[in-house]
Amino acid sequence: MYRLDRKLARIRAGQYTRSDFIIADAKDGDMGPSITSCGPKREKDGSWSRHYTRSEFLENIRAVVEQDIVDIMLTSASNMEALTKMGVCRDSAVKPAIRANDTTDIWVCRGATYVKEASRPFRTASLARVMTGSIDPAPGAPITGTDLGLYSITFNNDLDRDYEALEAFRAFREDAARNGFKYFLEVFNPNVACGIDPEVLPHYVNDVMMRCLAGVTREDRPQFLKIAFNGARAMEELASYDPSVIVGVLGGGAGTTRDCFELLHQAERFGARVALFGRKINLAEDPLSIVRLLREVASGTVSPSEAVKAYHAGLAKEGITPLRDLAADNVVTEAVLKPEESR
Repeated sequence: MYRLDRKLARIRAGQYTRSDFIIADAKDGDMGPSITSCGPKREKDGSWSRHYTRSEFLENIRAVVEQDIVDIMLTSASNMEALTKMGVCRDSAVKPAIRANDTTDIWVCRGATYVKEASRPFRTASLARVMTGSIDPAPGAPITGTDLGLYSITFNNDLDRDYEALEAFRAFREDAARNGFKYFLEVFNPNVACGIDPEVLPHYVNDVMMRCLAGVTREDRPQFLKIAFNGARAMEELASYDPSVIVGVLGGGAGTTRDCFELLHQAERFGARVALFGRKINLAEDPLSIVRLLREVASGTVSPSEAVKAYHAGLAKEGITPLRDLAADNVVTEAVLKPEESR
């Protein structure tokens, strides 16, 4: 049993403790930005002249898996296949997962303008191939890849586009059920102007997400949700609405190191039980150190501010030049994480 399965079981049984908080590393950026998503190959002095190659990126993923702190490693189907052949996830407690669809709002390639239009559904990965390597597996065929994936939807208060997205979601659920494939559901905030008051928007996202699941029975429901942190009030509302639904938070932009730790701290405080970090890990000066400290913040052994100080102390010990000095890096810059009176 993967560590993820044990944690989900305890959370569902009402036995959650902070040591059960689930952390995922989202290294599926090649489904969106592609080459640049591998991150800059930095020298210790902070300089860089190119992005990591795919093979270097796979080795970076191997390092995180072998560190054995995150609970889920999320990648593209092709990189999961490569990692499986490399034996990276063999006998590991880290659960492999793939991005099961790639809606147009993540197509943020250099020079592209797709994200300026309302999201449209699209799905590249074959669930049967991901699970067994076969397009038409025999009944009971062993899982050679993974049986877990991320499915994402973006609602834009647009009847035609949202209807299209929900039809695609229904088709995915049927495909997943036939293959015995599990998924977690990511619901993005609208990616274009949608005519909803910013104060109401977090609650719109909560409503449309739970509305789309109301007609889905237990066997076809997601393992957990992944949403943007839209503030304490919205997170608390969603997490308390239905205890059978486990709520997770996505990492968002890179921000400061304090933003990273503060997001996890506040999300957990107001009911989230999962956090999926992508750029906040991948673009860090020392990704393995960030992961280690994320676990300590989640467990409550250090505060977000203390974690930033420990991170910078580690950078200094390794001779790594930080992107920002300690004072600047220990500031909360994301508005949603600041106290309401200071926004």
